[in-house]
Amino acid sequence: MPFNIPILLTWLRVALIPLVVGVYYLPAHWLPRSDQDTAATLVFVIAAITDWFDGFLARRWNQTSAFGAFLDPVADKLMVAGALLVLVHLDRVEHFIAFIIIGREIAISALREWMAQIGASRSVAVSSIGKIKTAAQMTAIPLLLWHDMLFRVVDTQRLGEYLMYLAAVLTVWSMFYYMRLAWPLIKEKGGMMD
Repeated sequence: MPFNIPILLTWLRVALIPLVVGVYYLPAHWLPRSDQDTAATLVFVIAAITDWFDGFLARRWNQTSAFGAFLDPVADKLMVAGALLVLVHLDRVEHFIAFIIIGREIAISALREWMAQIGASRSVAVSSIGKIKTAAQMTAIPLLLWHDMLFRVVDTQRLGEYLMYLAAVLTVWSMFYYMRLAWPLIKEKGGMMD
């Protein structure tokens, strides 16, 4: 396993995930709910920044690796799934929205793994729809974690809900987009999937 700054940042992101979840399990007399929301939001934002930064550094310093390409999306999916489960528990995200987003991530990850095994991983490279979905999702989650007025004018819960619904729609759209790209190979090699 290679070890460099971009991979260290990715591991840091993985390590931050339990903090986003764990802060809500602290006793209320240690940390009131509003402070829990603030702490979870800050930790999530720091994790999201490391997501951008590790990719930037890996490309800039030419430190990309197969392990880094594997670990980075796993860390992203764990980060989003952990935050969504907390938000469902706090009744800030609908169960079906979390199911759509997490289910799609599992399905597309499996599809990408299968495509890589048959040497066609470029057929399901990240699309612009997927990037917009990720931007909506990564904006919605901290807004929903914050769960308070921002600058006394922005209702973060309402804005976060709208963005999360947009992310869910784009999630389904991008899943169909990837499946359409992969369908010819699935039909051709479908018998080899076991």
